[in-house]
Amino acid sequence: MTTESTSVPSSPGPWPSTRQAVHGLASLAPPRGTSDRLALPPRRPAPVRSTAAPLIAADALAVLCAAWLVPAPYPAVRLLLLVAGCVLALNSYAGLHRPGSLTAVLDEVPALAARAGVAWCVAAAVVAAFTPSLALGPGALCTAYAAHVATVCVARGAVRAHRRRTARAQPRSALVVGGPGAARRFAATIGQHPEYGIRPVGIVGSRQDGGTPQPPGEAGLPVLTSMEEIHRAVIQNTVRDAVFLTEDAALVKLFQHYGCTTWRVGGEGQDGPMSDHLWGYGCRRLVPPGERRGLTAKRALDLAVAGPALALALPVLLLCGLAVRLADGPGVLFRQERVGQNGRLFTLLKFRTLRPTDEAESATRWSVANDRRMSAVGNFLRRTSLDELPQLWNVLRGDMSLVGPRPERPYFVAQFSRIHAGYAARHRMPVGLTGLAQVHGLRGDTSIEDRCRFDNHYIDHWSLWQDVRILLRTAAGLVRPAGS
Repeated sequence: MTTESTSVPSSPGPWPSTRQAVHGLASLAPPRGTSDRLALPPRRPAPVRSTAAPLIAADALAVLCAAWLVPAPYPAVRLLLLVAGCVLALNSYAGLHRPGSLTAVLDEVPALAARAGVAWCVAAAVVAAFTPSLALGPGALCTAYAAHVATVCVARGAVRAHRRRTARAQPRSALVVGGPGAARRFAATIGQHPEYGIRPVGIVGSRQDGGTPQPPGEAGLPVLTSMEEIHRAVIQNTVRDAVFLTEDAALVKLFQHYGCTTWRVGGEGQDGPMSDHLWGYGCRRLVPPGERRGLTAKRALDLAVAGPALALALPVLLLCGLAVRLADGPGVLFRQERVGQNGRLFTLLKFRTLRPTDEAESATRWSVANDRRMSAVGNFLRRTSLDELPQLWNVLRGDMSLVGPRPERPYFVAQFSRIHAGYAARHRMPVGLTGLAQVHGLRGDTSIEDRCRFDNHYIDHWSLWQDVRILLRTAAGLVRPAGS
C-alpha cells in the first residue's frame, strides 16, 4: 500500500504542453485567444452503461443447469465450481464478456460451444484422475454439455435482446469523424435506425479530410473545427461514442481521453463477426492501449485480495479508528472527491489525520506535511500508510483497483492536465491503491511529470503478473515505510 502524494514537487523539470501529446491536429487548431491544452471535461451526468455482469451471470446459469443434470452420486457442487471457473476464465480471456460488443448471440455460438467443451472435458479428466469411482460417463458428459450450450444461448440471447431494447429507448450521443459529406450520409443513415443505440449530434473533420467547415446557411449537424468546439460538444451533449469514418490516431486518443467509446466503420480490416455492422457499415471497436481482455482478471484479483485483506485488517481498522477518535475527536473517516477512470468522480475514504478548516482547503490545498495541527496519531498513520486502509472498501466497490495510477482531486487534475503532457491519459485505467510510480519511490516531494510517465508506461504494458509484482513490492516496502 502506498502513501498519498502530499507535497508540491520541488523540481518538476520541464513542463511540456499537451500540444506535444496530440501533435498533428492542424485542422483542429483553436481560434486565437483560446487554449489548446487538453484537460479532462468537468463532471457530467454519466449515462447508464452496460456491464459484463449479465453475460457472466448467463454463463454461470448455464453451468448450474448443466450440473443439475449430472446424475448422483457425483457431488454437483464440486463439479459446478470446477466447470464454472474454467468457463468464466476462458470466456473472459476470449473477450466474450465485453459489454460494448455488437455481436449477436448466434455469432458467439462456436466460441461458446468450444470453450464449454474444453471446460467439461477438463472437469471430466480431473474427476477421473482424482476420484475414479465418480468418473463421468460419456452419456452424462454429453447431456451436461448439450444442456450447457442450449442454456447459455437462451440466456445470452435474452441479455442481448434487453440491451437492444434499452439502446433503442436510450440512444447514446455520438460524434462522427470524417469528411463532412460522408459523415452526413452516415449520420442520416444511423439516425433512421435507432436499434443501434447511436444518436449523432455533430461532425468532426479529421486531418485527412481537411476539417472542412460547414457552409454558411447549410442545415444539418454542426461541423466542429476546433478543440474548443469538441470539448464543448462532449460536455454539453454527454457524448459517449466517437465513430470514425477515416481513422485518425490523434483524434482517437483525444476521444479516449474523454472516456468515449471509439469505433471504426467502413474501410478495410473489418474481420469481426458479420453482425458487427451499423446498417451495412463494417464496424469494430478501437480499444485503448490500456484496455486489455485481461482486465476482467484484474478485477477478479482485486476482489480476491481486497476482500480477505479487509477482513484480516478489521482489528487494525478498529484500533486505528479508536485512536483517531480519542486523539482528534469525532469524525474518524475522511471523505474526499477524487477523479477515477475516464474522469469519473468518486468518494475516497481515509482515516482522518487532519481536520481541514473548510471544504475549499480540503479540495485545493496541496501539502499538509508538517502541519502543526496534525496530532501524533495522525502523524503515525500517515507515516505508516495505515490511513489508506479504508480504501480497500473503495476497491471492493469498484471505485479503485489495487494497482493503478494514484487518484487526485479534481482541482489538481485540471491543473496538471494543462501543465503536463499525458497527465489526462493516466485516467484510461482504474486508479489504484499503489502503482508503478509509487514502488519506484515517486511519492511525496517528487516530480509529477515523472509519476505521469511511469503511470502511462504501466498502462501501455499492463499485465496481471505485473500487478502481482507491484503488490509484492508494495508489501515489502511496508516494512520500511517512508511516510507521506
